[in-house]
Amino acid sequence: MIDYLIQNLWLAWLLVGIVCLILELMNGDFFIMCFAIGGFCSSISTVFTDSIVVHVIVFAAFTVLSIFSVRPIALKYLHQGADSRPSNADALIGREGEVTDTIEAGGYGRVKIDGDSWKAKSVDGMEIRRGLVVRVLRLESIIATVERC
Repeated sequence: MIDYLIQNLWLAWLLVGIVCLILELMNGDFFIMCFAIGGFCSSISTVFTDSIVVHVIVFAAFTVLSIFSVRPIALKYLHQGADSRPSNADALIGREGEVTDTIEAGGYGRVKIDGDSWKAKSVDGMEIRRGLVVRVLRLESIIATVERC
């Protein structure tokens, strides 16, 4: 069994790389990908030497190099704008919806946005009739401030 493993050590390192890539698909942080690069480089190094110590050194060296060189580049180009993505209620700002209950002058009404009904008021205090399309300008707690489109 050990003889088989030593003769096919390139396959073991290749398997390490593939498993790390599969784990990276579940994570998406580009950290485990660096171990995959180390595994693939160790698989290539089996062509030149049979020493397991050399393979482990190649694995460690290429993993560390890719953590400090490949990972920052991948994060820069593949996670662009990740911090500025709005979520939850902030994602509603700028969206359009339909007035379901007339927004009274200086009062409130209801607006349907993406299937959800929100309490709304007009930005200029004017009445907005039922059925008109409006755009959300801002949210104050659970009240959307809207304008006509």
